Amino acid sequence: MRATTLTISSRNYSSWSLRGWLLCRMAGLDFETELLSGADASTRAELLHLSPSFLVPRLRHGAVTVWDTLAIAQYLDETFPEAGLLPADVAARAHCRSIAGEMHGGFINLRSALPMNLKARHLGFRIFNGARGDIERIVAIFEDCLGAYDGPYLFGARPTLADAMYAPVCTRFRTYDVLLAGRAAGYRDRILDWSLMQHWTEAALAEPDEIEELDMEF
Repeated sequence: MRATTLTISSRNYSSWSLRGWLLCRMAGLDFETELLSGADASTRAELLHLSPSFLVPRLRHGAVTVWDTLAIAQYLDETFPEAGLLPADVAARAHCRSIAGEMHGGFINLRSALPMNLKARHLGFRIFNGARGDIERIVAIFEDCLGAYDGPYLFGARPTLADAMYAPVCTRFRTYDVLLAGRAAGYRDRILDWSLMQHWTEAALAEPDEIEELDMEF
């Protein structure tokens, strides 16, 4: 069996690490998780800049090393097509890739104003207009996909790349008390109750707080 390692940074703060970890678990990989120290300079930069393009998550699978969440997803889909990380239907696959790419390269206002923090709860949090526009777009994506593919996940009966990409947003909606209704609220709750998310959250809550700068007011 090939040695497989996924390198991540903080479970509590790093949404990109969460996405990579979900994809590996969804693909059925047997892997070890390597956690970088919060004292590591590259880890701190990745977290504080909320960058999707740093070197974590980084997957080592035998002789292959791949980083960047979408690159990891593409590699896993090509290597384990039976896992269904992308829908089987060609049009649905294109749709799934499109909204995954939208998360990968967009929603900067939301990601900067509402950073992932699984330990925090900010009831009545005041959301500025730029982030509100991002939230409205994400809710529209949820409603559109759930309506088109009949749920309970964004592309039907099982989780796909899209659910891994938007799962950290569901945690932000809980952390910052973002009011949702209808299908969007139900989808948020389903993702938060997902067994993989429960496993990650338990580990995040047990993680020591090493990065003091992320406790700043925002």
